[in-house]
Amino acid sequence: MSTALEATVDRSDEPRPSAAASSPASPLVRMLRAPDGPLTSELLLEPGRFGLGLVPARLAPDATTQMACGFCSTGCGLTVHLKDGVAVNLTPTPEYPVNLGMACPKGWEALSVLRALDRATTPLARDRNGKLAPVDWPTALALFCSRMKDIQRQHGPHSIAFISTGQIATEEMAFLGSLGKFGMGLLHGDGNTRQCMATSVVSYKQSFGFDAPPYTYADFEESDVIVLIGSNLCVAHPILWQRVCRNPHDPTIIVVDPRRTETAMAATIHVPLAAKSDLVLLYGLAHLLIREGWIDRDFIAASTQGFDAFAAHVAEYAPERVAAATGIDEATLLRVARAIGEGKRVSLWWTMGVNQSYEGVRTAQAIINLALMTGNIGRPGTGANSITGQCNAMGSRLFSNTTNLLGGHDFANPAHREKVAGILGISADVVPDKPSWAYDQIVEGVLAGKIRGLWVIATNPAHSWINQNMLRDVLSRLDFLVVQDMYHTTETAERADLMLPAAAWGEKDGTFINSERRIGVLKKVGRAPGEALSDFSIFRLIAEYWGCGAMFSRWTSPAAVFDLLKQLSRGQPCDITGVRDYAMLDERGGVQWPCPEGMTEPESERRLFADGCFYHGDGRAKFVFDQPAPMPEAPSEQFPLLLLTGRGTAAQWHTQTRTAKSDVLRALYPAEVYVEINPADARALEIKPNQHVVVESQRGKLKAKAFVTHGVQRGHVFIPMHYEAVNRLTLAHFDPHSRQPSYKNCAVRVRDVAPNDTDL
Repeated sequence: MSTALEATVDRSDEPRPSAAASSPASPLVRMLRAPDGPLTSELLLEPGRFGLGLVPARLAPDATTQMACGFCSTGCGLTVHLKDGVAVNLTPTPEYPVNLGMACPKGWEALSVLRALDRATTPLARDRNGKLAPVDWPTALALFCSRMKDIQRQHGPHSIAFISTGQIATEEMAFLGSLGKFGMGLLHGDGNTRQCMATSVVSYKQSFGFDAPPYTYADFEESDVIVLIGSNLCVAHPILWQRVCRNPHDPTIIVVDPRRTETAMAATIHVPLAAKSDLVLLYGLAHLLIREGWIDRDFIAASTQGFDAFAAHVAEYAPERVAAATGIDEATLLRVARAIGEGKRVSLWWTMGVNQSYEGVRTAQAIINLALMTGNIGRPGTGANSITGQCNAMGSRLFSNTTNLLGGHDFANPAHREKVAGILGISADVVPDKPSWAYDQIVEGVLAGKIRGLWVIATNPAHSWINQNMLRDVLSRLDFLVVQDMYHTTETAERADLMLPAAAWGEKDGTFINSERRIGVLKKVGRAPGEALSDFSIFRLIAEYWGCGAMFSRWTSPAAVFDLLKQLSRGQPCDITGVRDYAMLDERGGVQWPCPEGMTEPESERRLFADGCFYHGDGRAKFVFDQPAPMPEAPSEQFPLLLLTGRGTAAQWHTQTRTAKSDVLRALYPAEVYVEINPADARALEIKPNQHVVVESQRGKLKAKAFVTHGVQRGHVFIPMHYEAVNRLTLAHFDPHSRQPSYKNCAVRVRDVAPNDTDL
């Protein structure tokens, strides 16, 4: 073990941590040094060594072990192969109920991205010359606590905040949210799942009474009609597309998307609507379903409320009005409505094309309304189904302690606060009585001088947040920015005052929860490089140095926290008290919630609402609807084109923090930023294929290579979201209900590169 980890802190210019935290004889340091201590296995790898290192003793040197993939929300099972105690290869797990022996390029390369040479291996602190320089852990922890506490003393307890992630284990999310809110006394902390899933969360809560995706992946194989809305499933979730391809019923596949995506090209019907006219289209389909009698009146009467008002609302959306707004002819509208109305097992699916919209919540609820009015929910092959983005976004939604109190409870409910406090053995007085600000409100809080310290964990907002130039300015205004990540080279980490090196997938234990509510196991098959620690261990160390370690005395390991999460879920729709332990999850290929105590033999595939009962007090689902809103920034004479963003290829992931480390993955996507443009627009602008152009909005500009294609409509352009420059262009506007950013539309122009474009 590095002797740096045993050192005491002695900085004359900063408050010293308490003796209990800094003394070499303290319980904390003894815990770090104890042969059987829970943190020891992370500290045995000598500083500077890269690679996975030796695996924990509980795994045989030449064993194989299975765990959930750490990339997207599909949650595939991967089998890791060990040789001489080192993880050397992986293969998809044949019997795992999610992927059935398949893997996408990212899954195959999951080990290689851990070996990157820019892994963070030691804490880094900004020195007097403004450079990030290595420091030992005691120095880093003392600096974290002294600076954050000083900000709180000067500006109030809520002047510090955190931005978390859907990438870390559920147990780590719970620890972070509890440490921040119960131990450190801050109120505001949100996750980057706000960027991908907030719309679905709010939609399900308002419609069903709880954030409850109702489906199982088997529904892809059991539907006779599959409707994909704002979802390029082939690229974004390729394993789920393979599940569609396994469907034996020759399903009608309807793709609603402005672009002629890979998925749209494989569809039975492609509905290339005008961008952001989804809500009008869906109301128009509801109008036709009612007009033609293609609805399930028995289900509506028994299991829903508000249908009559909804029917009156959509009466205004006659085919001619919808055709004018969407650009879809009336015959196609009727064809789509007929397929939904006459289908026996219709499933409707959406992803970011719906969620990342200024009216995403009402659009998602319009999809839910179609399922409710036709009785397509609770049965095999049906459902109103949101597909998540990040590997553990569902874990974040239920257990991150940000917008929901742990276990899907409500901060504003006194009984819920008492329940959570009682289970955790803490005073209910430390549990906030209101949720955090949303991500964008935290950003606004920094601009207003109300948030002065920010802790960013496993996310890269300097790349991913909307209107990037503004966000980078916001980060520069902070008194203290801490970034905790597995790489020290992210755009956000490079701006940090303190960088904490974290372990990655495959270097720690815990659980993920995927899109279909399946809890899968995350395993430590190797040690993180240098002095990097799991996020769980970093939170535990900070609790000790902060002085609230006693509050978390039972939070000794991820497995111990999982037992707490089980208790917190008791009686909730997401009840998992029937999950015995990690071994049970391993044996069964994951378990879908709910799995209450007494459900000893949960089926491999389970869907919700089979009994027609929902989570509102009256047991009914609600029809929720509203008038469509105008586009916040429509194309204009100066900026005549509409920019769409989205997934590029199956080999790219988010900000490419990990995928860019793999030689294999980099070879599978264009290295250079490109912009898709319709041939008619290209001719009008005298742009040739592969010509370098400038794409410019009111907020910024970037250089890209022109890809002339009929895949985008005239008046639209498309740039993949993965390239660092794309969010220089996007407009910071948000759904008013979910506070989710609307990445999918802003006005731009495309022009030739000029001599004065030296800043590109």
